[in-house]
Amino acid sequence: MDFGIQYGEHVARARRDGRPIVALESTIISHGLPRPDNLQVARDIERTVHDNGAVPATIGMIGGRLVVGLSDPEIEHPAGADGVVKLSVRDLAVAAATGTDGATTVAAASAIAAAAGIGVFATGGLGGVHRDASVTYDESADLPTLARTPVVVVCAGVKSILDVGATLERLETLGVAVAGYRTRRFPGFFVTDGGFDLDWSLESPEEVAAAMAARTAHGVTTGAILLANPLPPDEQLDPDLHDRTLAEGLALLAEDRITGKAVTPFLLAHFHSATEGRSLAVNIRIILRNAALAARIAAAASPVPAPLGFTVP
Repeated sequence: MDFGIQYGEHVARARRDGRPIVALESTIISHGLPRPDNLQVARDIERTVHDNGAVPATIGMIGGRLVVGLSDPEIEHPAGADGVVKLSVRDLAVAAATGTDGATTVAAASAIAAAAGIGVFATGGLGGVHRDASVTYDESADLPTLARTPVVVVCAGVKSILDVGATLERLETLGVAVAGYRTRRFPGFFVTDGGFDLDWSLESPEEVAAAMAARTAHGVTTGAILLANPLPPDEQLDPDLHDRTLAEGLALLAEDRITGKAVTPFLLAHFHSATEGRSLAVNIRIILRNAALAARIAAAASPVPAPLGFTVP
C-alpha cells in the first residue's frame, strides 16, 4: 500500500498553481459537533474559506489513506459513520497500517498541513493543560506538536474547560508564539475574554503574513504562530451561564471518573445539553469566523492572487 499523503483534486490543483490553501481538522466533524449539524457545518466551513479567497483542505484518514482535501462524499463519511477514530500525531502510522477510518485532531492536522506545505490552519479551540494535570499529567499533544510545526493556527484560544493559565505557561516554555488578533487579551473559546493578557497583537491578515515571512527568513524557529481570534462580546456565550455550566460539568467528570481523551467530548456535550444548544451556536460562530480569517491570511501570504470570483475582504 502507498502510505504517502494523498491530495484531493481541488487541493492538488491549488498546490500546483500556488494558490492559497487553508488546512482544516476533521475531529470537529466526527467528535466535536452533534449530528446532523456536523455535516452542514463542515460544508459551511469549506464554503467560508472559499468565499474569503482560499482553497479549503479538510484533512482526514479514509481506510488508512491520509488525505489532504477530503471530497464532499469523503466528508460525509466521518460526519455520519460510527467508529471513526480520533487521530493524534502518534496514531497516524499505526492507523494507516491497519486501514483505519480516522479524524485528525489539531495536533495531527497541523503537522500534516506543515508536511504538505500548507502554512495556515483554522480550528475552533486548542487543547491544552487539563485542570488536574498536576495529578494526571494530562496535557494535549497539541502543545508539543505546535512547538515543532511551522504553521499559523487561527483559533479562539484554548477550550475554556482546560487550565488556560497553565496552558499559556506551557506554550511559552515550548517557544510557541502567541498573539491576539486585534487584542491583547487571550480569548476563552466560548467567551471573549479568557482572563489573561498577551504580549503581542497582530492587526491585519497582512501583518500575520509578514510574521510568517519573518519566521521563514530568520530560520531560527520552526514553531507555530498561535493567533487568538476572540468572538465579539455580543456573540459570546453568557459568561455567567458559561461558569455555571463548566462547574457542573467538572463535577460530573469527577463523579463518573471520566479521564483522558473522553474528557473534552464529554464536557462539550454537557455544554450543548445544559445550555440548550446555545454553546453549539457559539461554537459554530467561532469556527466560521476563524476559517474566514485564516483564508484572508493565506491569501495575504500567497504570491498568487485568488482565482476570479473569490472575494478577499
